[in-house]
Amino acid sequence: MAFTGKATYSAGKNLPELAEDVSDLVGIVSPYETPLLDALCNPLREARSTHHEWLEDELLPNKDAVNDSTYTDPDVDTTFVVDHGSRFRIGDQIQIEGSKELMLVTGISTNTLTVVRGYAGTTAEDLGDNQIINILGNAGLEGDNKPDARFANRARKGNYTQIFAAAVEVSGTDMAASQLGLADEMDYQKQERLRELIRDLENTVINGGQPASNPQGGDAVRRSMKGIIRHLTSNVFHPTDAGFPSGTNLDEDKINYVLRRIWENSNSNVDLIVVGGFQKRKINAFCGDSRTYGAQDTTFTNMIGIYESDFGVCRIVTSRWAPQDSVLFLDSSRISVLPLAGRSFYFKPLASSGDYECGELIGEYTLELKNEAAHGIIRNLSVS
Repeated sequence: MAFTGKATYSAGKNLPELAEDVSDLVGIVSPYETPLLDALCNPLREARSTHHEWLEDELLPNKDAVNDSTYTDPDVDTTFVVDHGSRFRIGDQIQIEGSKELMLVTGISTNTLTVVRGYAGTTAEDLGDNQIINILGNAGLEGDNKPDARFANRARKGNYTQIFAAAVEVSGTDMAASQLGLADEMDYQKQERLRELIRDLENTVINGGQPASNPQGGDAVRRSMKGIIRHLTSNVFHPTDAGFPSGTNLDEDKINYVLRRIWENSNSNVDLIVVGGFQKRKINAFCGDSRTYGAQDTTFTNMIGIYESDFGVCRIVTSRWAPQDSVLFLDSSRISVLPLAGRSFYFKPLASSGDYECGELIGEYTLELKNEAAHGIIRNLSVS
């Protein structure tokens, strides 16, 4: 039949039946990306128990704080109270953070220090409650006996595994019939359910929590893993915190403040900044005022993928599952998402009791987050 330029939309007399024009691809509109899991990569090992544990250690602290509101005259008062007297030794040189005065510890009674003020020719300065004290180092006596042994105890940390499961069921008719866009209905359903489970795994890794009692699980209590956010306690910042840069909108001052605080408190190498869509746009705007374009440029680029500061080079990860009012600062070398041995996502065929095929996709995973003080979070940022 000659080409007429018109569409034949119905099968009429003397015309063959028209085939359906259906693409052989099935489009999926629902979000299922897992950018954080992709950034963390596959773990190098497996968990061996439903309660996965690891050991953490730390050096003896070289900081403390003044805990004395009765202090008066720097030329007279040579004693003051600190939070933890056990952190000090006789012979320690100490210095208040931000002060030029050096002091030498000459006596310790529980949490009360006796010191030489204005040590090494420095000028005595006023002290204030809650000021940070830096312990510079100890000056030993020649020929003296060994100092008392001091050490930090290793801490045993852990997290529970969580089971992720989804059922797949396909009728015998669907198994036998030809399907549009796919070759095998059972395989297609497996792929869809697996996408959902991996999506939920990332969401749980970020936001998940454990039950308040019986976290090991049981007949009446579901075992669940503790996510990243609920692990963090040391470096949690809010716009209302004293010393935190003012305002509720995310800006470079806030990013650098948190990176600096984490750097001061640990030997962390923060290399991931995880944000939702709203805060990602705020980060993109950091260099908006300084961006220039040539006369021939036809592409407007407004995206920051890597943020480099004095305290590390950070990849920006945009996750749909990150809270919109928050920014996560993570050291990826201390984070792993581990499957329980032999329980990474797999399909388990189940017995059928009728004209259908069925099975279950199952995986059991936990989050290993070492040294929570090596990570941080800003919360309660503006989202409008």
